[in-house]
Amino acid sequence: MTPQRITVLGAGSWGTAFAKVLADAGRDVTMWARRDEVATRIREEHANEGYLPGVALPPNLTATADPARALHGAEAVVLAVPSQSLRANLTEWRELLPREAILVSLAKGVELGTLKRMSEVITEIADVPAGQVVVVSGPNLAREIAQGQPSAAVVACADHERAVAVQRAAFNSYFRPYTNTDVVGCELGGACKNVIALSCGMAAGMGLGTNTMATLITRGLAEMARLGVKLGADPLTFAGLAGVGDLVATCSSPLSRNRTFGERMGRGETVEQARAAGGGQVAEGVMSCSSIRELAAGLGVDMPITDAMHRACHEGIDMRRLGAELLGREQKHEWS
Repeated sequence: MTPQRITVLGAGSWGTAFAKVLADAGRDVTMWARRDEVATRIREEHANEGYLPGVALPPNLTATADPARALHGAEAVVLAVPSQSLRANLTEWRELLPREAILVSLAKGVELGTLKRMSEVITEIADVPAGQVVVVSGPNLAREIAQGQPSAAVVACADHERAVAVQRAAFNSYFRPYTNTDVVGCELGGACKNVIALSCGMAAGMGLGTNTMATLITRGLAEMARLGVKLGADPLTFAGLAGVGDLVATCSSPLSRNRTFGERMGRGETVEQARAAGGGQVAEGVMSCSSIRELAAGLGVDMPITDAMHRACHEGIDMRRLGAELLGREQKHEWS
């Protein structure tokens, strides 16, 4: 059955935009915000100016700072918190989750330390079967979606009926979800594209042009697909919305936090300066480059751009030196 009462845990830009998508599709949506003043503005003024300024939120979308109140009676629960804080947040909410609710993950990353995908973290902490967890991925720049611009996404779940249920719940006049059962591929595409977007931003900040961007996007796609296939993903997933679609949007748009973060570094800012300039919003790729790099190394998968981003963000290696190293790698066949 299509869930009608849906809770969105997290009031950042993508959580708010997805809550609006659900409300515009006719669902009754309750958001949880950590700060009471944010919840009050969403509830009373139908706005979340801190993350989506100028966007009017629909009347069937309300908010609270009380997680128990937010989760009461929910038929689906959308987890819209950063990937590296998902475990801690979900541990706090675990006893409040309705046992039969579909759990929907918006987070895109690989957890540091455990190297788990977000759906794996959710099944572990919430103690639910994998088929109860749905993943949403694709070219999902929050501001464009919140403005009602035509967009599409992938709704992936091992249980196809649950994927269809979330697809129906989110379908509206401007947002078109497609279903998929390849959770691994969709999650890895969403996590890896943030890292490649960092590299494209760095290149732009250094004054490099379209050829460089196209090279990074296509070679980034190749390395994310190598990792996905090694973990059992369908290669076709990376040719779709959760792969190349998300990659192109995130690597090319100034609305992308990861691209913007990389661009600041390319202009000479430190990681700390770029983080401060972002106003506290998380660029997931800065942390995920390390966990994805470690995951790939353990599997013997070559991911040179991901490795370079880890070294740029966490070892302070000069980006021009990294560029020279990437160009100077051993020559080989394109698909080897």
